[in-house]
Formats: sequence, C-alpha cells, structure tokens
Amino acid sequence: MMRTALAGIAALLTAGAAAAQPVKHTRVSLVSELEAVQAGRPFTLALRLEMDPDWHTYWINPGDSGLPTKIAWELPEGFEVGELQWPRPEVFSVGPLVSYGYSDEVLLLADLRAPEGLSPGATVRLAGRAEWLECEEICLPGKAPVEISLPVTASPPEPSEWAQRFAETRALLPAAAPAWALAAGTAGDTAALAVSPPAGWEGTPQEAYFFPLEADVIDYAAPQQLVVDGGGYRLEMSRAPNAARLEELRGVLVADAGGPGGGELVLDVRAAVSEDVSAAIGRPGERSARRRAELSLPLALLFAFVGGLILNLMPCVLPVLSLKVMGLVRDAGDDPSRAWRHGLAFTAGVLVFFLGLAGVLIGLRAAGDQVGWGFQLQSPSFVAFLGFLFFAIALNLFGVFEVGTSLTGAGGAAVQRGGLGGAFWSGALATIVATPCTAPFMGAAMGYTLAQPAWISLLVFAFLALGMAAPYLLLSRFPRLLRAVPRPGAWMEGFKQLMGFFIMGTVVFLCWLFGRQVGVDAVGLLLAGLVLAGLGAWVYGRGAAPGRAPRTRLAAVSLALVLTVAGLLVGFAPAQAAAGSRGARPLEAAGLPFEPFSPERLAELRGQGTRVFIDFTADWCLTCQVNERVAFTAEVRDRFAEKGVVLLEADWTLRDDSIGRALEGYGRQGVPLYVLYGRDGEPRLLPEILSPGILLDALDTLP
Repeated sequence: MMRTALAGIAALLTAGAAAAQPVKHTRVSLVSELEAVQAGRPFTLALRLEMDPDWHTYWINPGDSGLPTKIAWELPEGFEVGELQWPRPEVFSVGPLVSYGYSDEVLLLADLRAPEGLSPGATVRLAGRAEWLECEEICLPGKAPVEISLPVTASPPEPSEWAQRFAETRALLPAAAPAWALAAGTAGDTAALAVSPPAGWEGTPQEAYFFPLEADVIDYAAPQQLVVDGGGYRLEMSRAPNAARLEELRGVLVADAGGPGGGELVLDVRAAVSEDVSAAIGRPGERSARRRAELSLPLALLFAFVGGLILNLMPCVLPVLSLKVMGLVRDAGDDPSRAWRHGLAFTAGVLVFFLGLAGVLIGLRAAGDQVGWGFQLQSPSFVAFLGFLFFAIALNLFGVFEVGTSLTGAGGAAVQRGGLGGAFWSGALATIVATPCTAPFMGAAMGYTLAQPAWISLLVFAFLALGMAAPYLLLSRFPRLLRAVPRPGAWMEGFKQLMGFFIMGTVVFLCWLFGRQVGVDAVGLLLAGLVLAGLGAWVYGRGAAPGRAPRTRLAAVSLALVLTVAGLLVGFAPAQAAAGSRGARPLEAAGLPFEPFSPERLAELRGQGTRVFIDFTADWCLTCQVNERVAFTAEVRDRFAEKGVVLLEADWTLRDDSIGRALEGYGRQGVPLYVLYGRDGEPRLLPEILSPGILLDALDTLP
C-alpha cells in the first residue's frame, strides 16, 4: 500500500512539473457508432484516445502509478449517459512498478439515450471535457474539450465509418460469465481465483492474468500462476502488502482460450471471497457434474439429428412439409426413382441453406457480433421479406395465380410439384420457416459448437439439416409407407387450400412481430403493401394465364410487376423506421413481475444469495411464445413468489450484444433458454420445452 501511494505521488509530481509543457502525445476526440441520432433511441459514443508510439494512458485502475481517464459530459437537456466502458487493458512495467493502460489507440465506450421529442432535421451537439495522464519516461496531464454534432433523423441511422472499431472494442470488453463458476479465497499472503468452465467448453488456457478493479488488492508486480485443478483452473496471486480484508474480488480475467479455435477470454469477475483458498478451489462434485454434462462430438451430432427430426413437428415447418408429402402421394404411382430423386433434391435444399445460414452465423461471430440461431429475424427488413414471401405462397395455394415450371424458385411454386428445382427450393423454404422455432436437443447441440472450429460447427449443422430432411427422404425412398394416406383425388386440392390458411397464419404472426419491432403504425403500411402485392398476383393470375393473347399477357405481367414493386416499397418503408414503444409482453400482462435482464443486475442478485429465474426469449421465437402461454400459470406465479425468486427477462427480439454474450456464457446460441439460480448461486438450465410441472418441480428442488 505504501509503495502504491508513493508511486501515485511520484506520478502526480512528475505530471505537475510538466504541466506547463504542451500536451501533444495523445489526441482525443468523440466518435459515434451511428451517423445520426433518433428520438427516444439508444446510441453509443466513444472517447477516442490516440497515443504516439511508446506513450500510454491508463485503465480505470491504473496499477502502481497513473490516473484513469475521465470525461465530464456536457449534454443537451434530456440526454442520458452511462458509465464509460473499459476494454481489457495492457500491462506496462517500469522498473519495479506495474501499471495498467492502453497504447496506440483505445475507444472508451459510453451508451447514451436521446430524449423523446427531438425534431428530425435538427442537429444536436454532444460535448464534454476529457482529462487523462499520458506517460512514457515522463508523465504529462492532459485536458481538452471534445464534441461531436449529429443530425436527428426519423429513420434508423446508418452505421458510421467507426462502426467496425466499435465492434472490435466490444470484443475486448469483459463479458458477464454467469455459466462459469467463479470463487475466490485468501490465505496469508496468497489470493486465489478459481474458475470452472461451463459444460461443453473445451478450451485449454495456458496463460491468464487478473486485473483487479480496486487498488491494493494484489501485488501488481508479482507473477500470477495458472494451475490446472481437476476440471477447472486456479490463478494464484500475491496479495498487496497490508491489504485489507476483502469481501468480494472484482476485476477482469484475461486468458487465452486455447483449443483449436484459439481466441481470448475476457471475463467480468465478481466472486465472493473466502478466508480459505481451498474452499475457493475445491468443489470437486461440481466439476465432476460439469464433466458428465459435457458433450462429445458423437453425442452432439446425435442431439443435432434428433433436434432436426423434432423440428418437423413445429407449427412453422409442418404446413410446408405436409404439402411435400402430398406431392409424394400424388406421385406414388410414378417411377420410384423419380420420387427418390425428389427426396435427394429436397435434402440438398435443406443442407445447402442450413450450411449457408451456419456459415453466415460463424462469420458474424468471428467478427465479434453476438448472434445466434434465428438472428436474421432480429432484422425488421427480413421479417417484412418473409411476410411477402409467405403471402405469395398462400395466394398460390389458394389458386389466385399459378407459376410455371420455369419459375419454380419463386414462392408458391416451391411447395408444389415443379420438378427437381421445386423440390430443392422446398427444402430451402423449410429451412427459412424453421428459424423461428427451437426444438429439444437443438440448444445443447448448437451450444456445443461455440468453442469448436468451423468445420465441427458446420458438421453439427449438417446433422441438424439431415434430421429435418430425414422423414421426407425416408418416404421418398419407400413410397409404400404412404399406403394409409387416401389415394390421389379432388381432396388434394382442398387440402392444398387448407394449408394456405395455415400459411396465412404465419403471415399474421410475421405482421405481429413486425409491429413489435417497429411499432403498430408500421403494420398498417406492411398490410397495405401486402394488399398491393396481392392485387398484382391476382392481375397476373387473371391476365397471364395460358391461352390469353400475347398483348394481354404482356400488359398483365407489366401491371402485376408495377403493383408488386409498389407493394414492396410501401411494405418495406417502415422497416427503415425506428422501433417504437413496444407493448407489454405476455408475461407482464399475466402479472409476472419480470425485470429487464442485465449482467450487472444478475451479479448483484447472485452476490446477495437471491434466487433468480432468467427467461431468454424473443418475439420471433415461436417456441418461446408457446412456453410463455402454457407454462407460466397462476400456480407457477404463486410458487415464484413463495420461493422469493426474482424474475429477469432477457428479450432478444432486437439485437442486444449483452444478451448474446450471456447466452454464450451458458453454452447456448439461441433462445429459448431458461436458467434458474438457487441461493448457492449455481445455474440450472431447464428444457427448451416448458410445462407447469417442469417449473414447479425445479422450484421445489431448489437448495
């Protein structure tokens, strides 16, 4: 403690002696992730510090010497701003002193929220006064005003030229690690941090370093030793001289992830401290349970295949596959090899689109984006696209228009006969409609891919696709299995039209989801766009039918194209608007007192020994919607209250990187996910398909 105090005084004296010198080794500025701001919406700014070679500035805990960077904000009335977010620091050693800070360039992020009532077209000035200490062999204090002016827009702002740097910085922020077991202990001059990874994590870190948030916790200059301890790891550190008794160890743990995927772990540490190091590192029963819970590759592939099989029973997939089965019934008397070729083409469509989706997901995660299964449904534009696609399919099934074999890749033709191309696009369509659903076993299988190289991730997704395609492939190989189905006849036309109503139900769901994302007014424009596109389809069906005069057909096609394009323009317009105020979720309406999830709130509750239930959900997740309406009964609500459980809702309808990182911490890539904590602070993952009995049993068995 004395050494730290003297080092701090020395830094201040050096800074004071040099105060008259011009500060020119660090340039500071404000940069924005977005090109503009929007009334009532959050956005992120960054205080950018660019240092000359060999110069550095300091982290929130500067170590043995130094001062943290600060900013005093000067914002227009109504703007709200959060605390600075600090990326993981570097270690600087000068003689016997060790400091924590940044060299070259760093962005210190701050989340802001614009007030309601800003007028589009206006300009807002966001400013502050930055203070920092820059050091090489000498230290110079710096002060400078910073400001940025941004226009106000009514539509969602575009990313700025700095957006990629913001993403890179977020990858260096400490992530909440709720699925990692963390404990700390002290004994004499030694402090230890015990870390047990979540199930399915197969990294093998070789090095680790702990940056304490508070001063005088550890001896900064002393080496930190990483020890493998059974199924976990123990980081041993020397305590600071005359360190006070510590109740909680807080800071950032940085470690190489090891394993084939490489990378780096940056974990937010908040661990209660025991006066016994062995108490912090023991927990053999927990580690054994984690080892038993870990998936091997064969088991992950089996889970993926079974999950794909079950996916066929989900309401979003069943109508499309039912139509393909009817195609098999119709073709049952034809050449069996033809049905088999159709089955292979359908399977190829499922595989290609599953692997394509997986490739995009892997690429985005590698770039630092926190995305998972169903991520594309977080985009209102994609939801609007699906609305138009399924509306066209339903109209095709109703017979409003017919598409020839030359257009088998379009909408409704994909679910009808249409040759091998139609079969392939049927598989693609089945994949697209499957994304709002999650089946049992899928979560564990996809979560297994988080710490795996790309080829293993693609292999798991391939087995998921094969599981989904397996029933249709089996029926196409053995058409005699369809003997129980009535012979082809007029009933098939009625069945096709009946399936059209199920597809229309999907359109209703997509319109509801669109409204949840961009506001109820936007739904009116989307419906108007669908009406225009529907009119275009009707004109095409009436005027372009075979037998019409060429001039009539040309006029019909031209008018249909104009109406369809107009409908698309009208329907997609609100996708560029900001998300309005969203209505109450079903759980809130049912009287369940859910709080918004945040890693900080979870850490606070766990530190207090409070029981916690987390619902990771999204409006576009059909499985989530069914669970919420079936499982959360009045009896379950009363049992939550009786057990003193605090309810947290992690709503992933729109993109939220903190929720993405939390899901990854539990070894999952998508929703739904239900996590229950007892007073011991240990997470228990519940099944993806919930029932009142599952919840009641879990609550009754809480320790």
